[in-house]
Amino acid sequence: MVEETRREHDGLGALDIPASALWGIHTQRALANFPDTGRRVPYVLIASIAVIKQAAAVTNTELGLLPRDVAQAIVSACSAVCEGGPEMERQFLLDALQGGAGTSTNMNVNEVIANLALLKLGKAPGDYETVHPLHHVNLHQSTNDVYPTALRIAAIAGVRRLADSFAKLQGAFQEKETAFQAIPKMGRTEMQPAVPMTLGQEFSAFAEAIARDRWRTFKCEERLRLVNIGGTAIGTGLTAPRAFIFRVIEVLRSLTGMGLARSENVIDGTANADAFVEVSGILKASAANLSKIAGDLRFLHFLGEIALPPLQAGSSIMPGKINPVMTEAVMQVAMAARANDGIITDCAAHGTLQINEFMPLLAWALLDTLEMLNNAVRALTKHIAGIEANAGRCAAYLADSPTLITAFLPKIGYERAEALAEEYGATHGLTLRAFLAARLGQAMVDEVLAAPNLIKLGHTEAE
Repeated sequence: MVEETRREHDGLGALDIPASALWGIHTQRALANFPDTGRRVPYVLIASIAVIKQAAAVTNTELGLLPRDVAQAIVSACSAVCEGGPEMERQFLLDALQGGAGTSTNMNVNEVIANLALLKLGKAPGDYETVHPLHHVNLHQSTNDVYPTALRIAAIAGVRRLADSFAKLQGAFQEKETAFQAIPKMGRTEMQPAVPMTLGQEFSAFAEAIARDRWRTFKCEERLRLVNIGGTAIGTGLTAPRAFIFRVIEVLRSLTGMGLARSENVIDGTANADAFVEVSGILKASAANLSKIAGDLRFLHFLGEIALPPLQAGSSIMPGKINPVMTEAVMQVAMAARANDGIITDCAAHGTLQINEFMPLLAWALLDTLEMLNNAVRALTKHIAGIEANAGRCAAYLADSPTLITAFLPKIGYERAEALAEEYGATHGLTLRAFLAARLGQAMVDEVLAAPNLIKLGHTEAE
């Protein structure tokens, strides 16, 4: 069965479009031109472009530059795109790795909004005399100010979600810090026994690291609020009325609920993408923390000091094997985020003069990182809640570690501690704790190794 088509024209000639498609000829050419890498333009970016189109339509109507009925249809169409859904998402099939600094994506949104508006006005898709993708939907805009502004809006939404997820992860670690506060264990450096601490203290360090990630991610929004909408092609605002340039940002701020502001130097805001590199660097720091913490949890589980929740069978050949899969998944997300940071850095560095041609890949990598990190943090938060401590295993490691003697230095001095360590090395049949109790007295051992004394900061001369 042959699919029905409609014919559209552009400067390169004519092309047949599927009759049911809401996109037009520019999108159809892009679908044919760009390789399918499997990386779709993130829908959050599509929706962010649509809200800019809505702001532009409202502004142009206020200024008497757009017929009211056309504007109302465009605004309604923009709302439909923002709401999304499976049917709507099928209208945006372009690959993220496209040339043209995002022009194909901007035109895809322009065409879908125009055709949705036409349907709302009782017209057929492609009847661009009534609502035109460029003359009406894209009026007083350029890809070069729409696309970077949309990425900032999408990224702000992403960092808000991620900061909230980090807050929940911080809380999960703090709950375990409290629950494990009275469980003495051996701290380790260089993966070797070091000095005593509590399991709660160990988890407090995880919580503190995530607290920094929460704050840094929250502050990312400040780096993203300055937008270049109204700058049109290169930031000079050529072809846009002055009234539009200053009004559209106010409308956009109201529609998004974000503290957006016009760049002080819009040419700079159009040409340079270093703000995205800065945000990515902060996300990379978060990824480093997540990787380190996940690795530590995995190691503590291996030692048996904690038990990670069992999630799934760990082997296709070894019955009963259960692996720490969540920590490994989080570590892989962190690796991918760090790799994306390199992509974002390269994209920003390879822009030329008044434009960054590689914004599409930069946008995909940044939004991919935000989505991956948010999903990983949420999954890890749920996982942390199920962690159980093995106080007996912690005590066993603590009781048999020669470096335990370090805790007694304030009471017996270095020389005596060293002598006891040498004596214990030649002793057989006693745990270190039992050996010290025999040499120093049970009362001193119980006092020094009591959890409250391990938790407190330092000691006083009176002790």
